[in-house]
Amino acid sequence: MIIFVVIAGSAAAFAYTAGWFSPRRLTPDKMVDALAPPTGAALGHRRNHAKGICFTGVFESNGSGSTLSQAQVFARGQYPALGRFNLGTPNPNAPDSTVRVRGLGLQISTPDGQEWRAAMINPPVFPVSTPQAFHELLLAAASKDPNAMKAFAGAHPEIATFGAWDKSAPWTGSYAEDRFNSLNAFIFVDHSGAEHAVRWSLLPAVQAVPISPDDLAKRGPDFLQQEIVDRVGRGPLHWTMVVTVANPGDSTADPSKAWPEDRRTVEVGTLTVKQIEAEADGPCRDINFDPTVLPAGIRVSDDPFPAARSSVYAKSYDLRTAESKDYPRTAKSTKP
Repeated sequence: MIIFVVIAGSAAAFAYTAGWFSPRRLTPDKMVDALAPPTGAALGHRRNHAKGICFTGVFESNGSGSTLSQAQVFARGQYPALGRFNLGTPNPNAPDSTVRVRGLGLQISTPDGQEWRAAMINPPVFPVSTPQAFHELLLAAASKDPNAMKAFAGAHPEIATFGAWDKSAPWTGSYAEDRFNSLNAFIFVDHSGAEHAVRWSLLPAVQAVPISPDDLAKRGPDFLQQEIVDRVGRGPLHWTMVVTVANPGDSTADPSKAWPEDRRTVEVGTLTVKQIEAEADGPCRDINFDPTVLPAGIRVSDDPFPAARSSVYAKSYDLRTAESKDYPRTAKSTKP
């Protein structure tokens, strides 16, 4: 049962998903309530992935993505990018070593006025296969019933794959060393109108150096933010964007299932992070990294999570902007 306690803690960290909304099932309000910690939401902050720091940079497309999508972002060239490194927790003051899931929100803008927004995390799979199951997981994690998680795991065996990652995957001491994955499937539409089911990942140029959570804790509760500021201060950081193309028959609706490793991959460009800015005054503060904000040439698949997340993100945004006095801007310089 220890592994499921860990999974429950990690699951409570996700604002990466929400529910399958209908009047008789879930609503954004219910999901936001389920995401809140026992002590209540951190007013003025995102309702999850509340601890984060902004970055700006560029996405340099190498042109290879144009074989898969007509979106201008894949035409060879450089495009402005902004984003947010973050931890999967509703607590903006959580010590880094207590949060297993890390995220990267990204917005790329193109001269035709379109935007591509994405929210990625470092696990290779999502814990559960449906938004409804995710809501049930949050409720089980918060339940006082000692058998709640065991019962949930019995009803949702797909959680075991995430649990194996949670237990065995190495931790790192820097966002710069992390791989970030879309997990959800999207549809790329090429210039001929043909459609390709894809997922994408950002692969770091910096080699990962494993660290134990205990050693990470010794570096301080906010080490990851301090480290990324220092590292980018010494020079830009790079991630290669790799698109994985599904084969016919691969599930596009279930992010708890990884596609086989032999699937076709295409390197489509490089994300370069050039500057870090504190979230309180940074350009990412008021950005919703809504995965349904897509340029022409990319659309959602039959995966229900992006639409559900979009609804919850909107609710979270409304709440935190109404509470802006509880998270004041600092009037400091752009550096944290």
